[in-house]
Amino acid sequence: MRLLKTNVLLRLVNSYIVDSPQPTNISYLWNFGSLLGTCLILQILTGVFLAMHYQPHVDFAFNSVEHIMRDVNSGWAVRYTHANVASFFFIFVYAHIARGLYYSSYKSPRILVWTIGVIILILMMAIGFLGYVLPYGQMSLWGATVITNLLSAVPIFGQDLVELIWGGFSVSNATLNRFFSLHYLLPFVLAALVVAHLMALHVHGSNNPNGINSNGDRAPMHPYFTFKDLVTIFLFFLALSIIVFFYPNLLGHSDNYIPANPMSTPSSIVPEWYLLPFYAILRSIPNKLLGVVAMFGSLLILLILPLTDVSRIRGSQFRPAMKLAQWFFIVNFVILMWIGSQHAESPYLEIGQIATALYFSWFIIIIPFIGLIENTLLDIAIDSNKNINPIIKLNNTTLLNSNKLFSR
Repeated sequence: MRLLKTNVLLRLVNSYIVDSPQPTNISYLWNFGSLLGTCLILQILTGVFLAMHYQPHVDFAFNSVEHIMRDVNSGWAVRYTHANVASFFFIFVYAHIARGLYYSSYKSPRILVWTIGVIILILMMAIGFLGYVLPYGQMSLWGATVITNLLSAVPIFGQDLVELIWGGFSVSNATLNRFFSLHYLLPFVLAALVVAHLMALHVHGSNNPNGINSNGDRAPMHPYFTFKDLVTIFLFFLALSIIVFFYPNLLGHSDNYIPANPMSTPSSIVPEWYLLPFYAILRSIPNKLLGVVAMFGSLLILLILPLTDVSRIRGSQFRPAMKLAQWFFIVNFVILMWIGSQHAESPYLEIGQIATALYFSWFIIIIPFIGLIENTLLDIAIDSNKNINPIIKLNNTTLLNSNKLFSR
């Protein structure tokens, strides 16, 4: 143990993993961070092995994936692991964000942690989209065509920007090469952002379910929380093994097993399931430019939460109205995901427009409104408390002072 504290590099490991003080009352909802780190390591490792056999060429990409599946020793396991861990990655990141929203982890002094986390989410989506194009099946080709065409909505130079990304006048060999290069390199940028996320978190430590300062009741990361993390990590490995060995295509799209054909358009062009809510927001607005702005705005709006949440109480643990609003947001998000998988026709378009309006209203109207109501009721309760018996007031003051002394 002495080596952990004297060696320059091991001292950092000791500070972040061994001796890092954590609130003793954090639940299993705080385990999604370690699960996401596990997913990132798995994706980088399996991605490196897949890149050894993949050929980023429009004529050979689809066949090279089939070669990995059929001819490379255990290639099918590596490829299915890579594809399904991507889905688990987004399941865990959405759960991680939901926990952050519920317990107000975005509030000061953790604004920087939240901001870096939002950037990580956006970069994850970009990497996921780039990887979806690489097998070069029908959904890969047409998904790339539709999504990259969104940039043509940019005034004046939009079409030039699209052709610059394509490297030509359509999705072609140059496009596939560029997407492969970015898909290979960006995960390392993601890993750097994750390190920055951990460094920012390390400054003030983790939040806790009660939303109060827990400096007086903390325990070291190891062995208490490392073993707790291992419980969920092994459960994740169990679920992943079941998916990979028994239902490997459960979370994928069957059209991607058809080689890309620019002369045949699929009946329904949809992205991967984890991008469906934002695809639904894009489609719900008739104007192309406004739809693109709304889609990107639906991600960037997460950054305004530290400003719009004016409540003096951190988290939703003791806020019944906010608990209800939280579940309302989750249900609305699931509805958007369902709408994104449907054809762009009535009544799905109308439902998508209502769900989109509710999505943005939750951040801009519902959260500030609930915070203001709670603050007003709290002020009324404090004012009415001033008229209580002086003896009771004296006892309350003594109790408050003793609590402050204990917290120090």
